[in-house]
Amino acid sequence: MSARINFRQVEAFRAVMLTGTTIAAANMLNTTQPSISRSLAQIQSAAKLKLFELDRGRLRPTPEAVMLFEAVQRNFLGLETIEETVGLLQRSGTGRLRVACTPALGMSVMPTVMANFKMRHPDVHITLRTISSYDVREGLLNGLYDLGVTTNSLYLEGAQLEAKVVDQVAAVCVMNRSHRLAANAHVGARHFQSETLLTLDREDDLGDEWRRALRQAKVTPASVIETTYSATICRLAEAGAGIGVVNPYIASVFSAGLRVVPVKPAISVKVFVAYPRHVAMSALTSALITQISDHFKTDARAPRRR
Repeated sequence: MSARINFRQVEAFRAVMLTGTTIAAANMLNTTQPSISRSLAQIQSAAKLKLFELDRGRLRPTPEAVMLFEAVQRNFLGLETIEETVGLLQRSGTGRLRVACTPALGMSVMPTVMANFKMRHPDVHITLRTISSYDVREGLLNGLYDLGVTTNSLYLEGAQLEAKVVDQVAAVCVMNRSHRLAANAHVGARHFQSETLLTLDREDDLGDEWRRALRQAKVTPASVIETTYSATICRLAEAGAGIGVVNPYIASVFSAGLRVVPVKPAISVKVFVAYPRHVAMSALTSALITQISDHFKTDARAPRRR
């Protein structure tokens, strides 16, 4: 070729192929009809090909034009994909969000948070994993998640993770509705003296603090049932297998079948959002943290702050 084809010429050629006339192509590209005609003449001259024939006021593409158009379309589709990706990044950071939370929060708080978040960011692809606090930490450190949400601070300690408290409430005791303590306004450590204690089977802020309270009160439960999830504690309590102390978020999920009683003296439960220090936070992650914080400030269904 004696002259190189430039983008403006290719753009004009594509517009004519899509619309059929230079006037319509000019409207499509927000330019003038002479400019389109000039670009078509230039691309035909540079390519040394006849690309159009005039047929009753419309430009009819030659077979060479059809083949060229197929190549142009492939490249334009690539450009459109790039533009869509840029737009998605501008609207929502990386365009994807990987979140890990403990099952108790995954069953109680996070569904509402995610529903509200998706209303504001409908194009974002979200992965939400409900896993143990230990696995939340490991996933954050290994780059599997952008954000972790948990009520357990034990695995967030250290310089590699940043943790922020977004809510703080008081723990509650759960029991069967016909339990002998069901009429109590509150329960304390002494009430567990002859009861079966329902508790988590691994390190947990609330579980550890409640066991310390029992030791300080010199209370030994009649027996202990250890389990992995707070939700299981609630179901065991509902079935009459014992009583347990849980966070009020999960208790609210099962409250229709449970008697939920305040614990005195109060034991604090905190909700943490955590993220790795070594990775710059995306705009999307920051927006979700704000959404979570706003949920606890405004959602009437969230446990009352104490």
